[in-house]
Amino acid sequence: MCKTLVFGASLKPFRYSNIVVKRLIDHEIETQAYGPKTGKIGKVQVLDSFDDFQDIHTITLYLGPSHQPQYYQDIIRLKPKRVIFNPGTENPEFYGLLKEQGIEAMEACTLVLLATGQYKTRGR
Repeated sequence: MCKTLVFGASLKPFRYSNIVVKRLIDHEIETQAYGPKTGKIGKVQVLDSFDDFQDIHTITLYLGPSHQPQYYQDIIRLKPKRVIFNPGTENPEFYGLLKEQGIEAMEACTLVLLATGQYKTRGR
C-alpha cells in the first residue's frame, strides 16, 4: 500500500476528514494529513506545510471548491496518482488541470470506498 494524504484534515473528531484519517489507519494505509491547524489525529500529525510530503499515491480532498484554487499547484507538485474528490469538493476545473498532468481525478467518498473494500493504492 502507498501513502494517502488527507487534504483539509480537521482536528474536530466529528468532521469527516478526521474520521477518514482514523479509518485509513484502521485499514493499515500509511496516512499523512494537511490542515489549517496543526495537531494530532490519533498518531497522525496534521501539518500546515507541504515541505514534508513525498511519494503520495492518493490525495483525498476535504476542501470546498472555492478554497481549492490556491492549492492547485501545491497538489500538482506532489504528483499523486489520484485525487479523490469527496462529496462537496467536486471541481471540474481542477479535474482538467489534474488530467493534463496525468493525475486521475475521482469523484467518490473515501469512507464508502474503505467500507466496501474498493479503496486501493497499489503501486505508483
